[in-house]
Amino acid sequence: MFSLRIPAAVFALAAALAPAGALAQQDFPNKPVKIVVSFSAGGTTDVIARQIATRLALAWKQPVIVENKPGAGGTLGTDYVVAQPADGYTLLMSSSGPIVISPSLGKALATDPLTAIVPVILVADVANILVTAPDYKAKSVPDLIREGKAKPGELNYASTGVGTVAHLSGAAFGEKVGFQATHVPYKGAEAVTDVMAGRVQFMFATLPSVIGNIKGGKLTALAQVAPTRVKQLPNVPTMKELGISGMDNGSWFGLFAAKGTPAAIVEKFNATINQILREPETQEAFDKQGATPVGGSPADFGAMLKRDYEFWKPVVQRSGASAN
Repeated sequence: MFSLRIPAAVFALAAALAPAGALAQQDFPNKPVKIVVSFSAGGTTDVIARQIATRLALAWKQPVIVENKPGAGGTLGTDYVVAQPADGYTLLMSSSGPIVISPSLGKALATDPLTAIVPVILVADVANILVTAPDYKAKSVPDLIREGKAKPGELNYASTGVGTVAHLSGAAFGEKVGFQATHVPYKGAEAVTDVMAGRVQFMFATLPSVIGNIKGGKLTALAQVAPTRVKQLPNVPTMKELGISGMDNGSWFGLFAAKGTPAAIVEKFNATINQILREPETQEAFDKQGATPVGGSPADFGAMLKRDYEFWKPVVQRSGASAN
């Protein structure tokens, strides 16, 4: 029987000649990976990041650590990741506001999120929900509008930071229904706490960050910012159903790497997370929280970022929202 023996030196030569990206993909990860969340613990970005981190750690048999770096409307997290080596060991989980809205807010950013980071994968879409405290006198959107018009400038609305979707949704809502409310920005999930306590009258919050408190009776959901009603809140009307147009754009959450990260590593993250998003356990966990797994290629995500930036830019201009 014929047997072919290849000298070990040939294998060594082949390895030496192999593209660096291919070797990086094969070896990666050989130490802990960090996912930086641009908002505080307990918010939707954090919850989604931790679910993905848990599954990645199982898939790669390496620790995947989530680290929260809130502040400046989510842009501090971006700045931090860009300052780290572009080797794939420090990634960013972020959302619409810091990535596609911040560049339109009229403030010089330390890092341009549209050029200094690269898209890895769109992880999830969620609806935004208009919520109030259960004991607040406004029990519906018409009630809230009447209250706002009767007390111009006296109502406050919370957000997870300047330039976030929560911020712009509140500004756009006031503009569309004809009353002015005062924006109160927070670093993250603390915003929901103050709405529950009645210190702030209302908020447009992502569904995963409030679904438990809505079902537990600690928050009242008045309306959904979504194209159609989500199945978790079948009795809560959409803004469109209430006659308020142009408010059906929810929020998304995605993973990014610093510019210069080897393409092979970006593709390895993308392929593994696409698999994770197809797992029944992941889909069930996301569904319970009101998030929809998305996935797709880095190119798909990049194209969506461009469309989203073009959508939000005129919204920022019309609302007068500013980081200054």
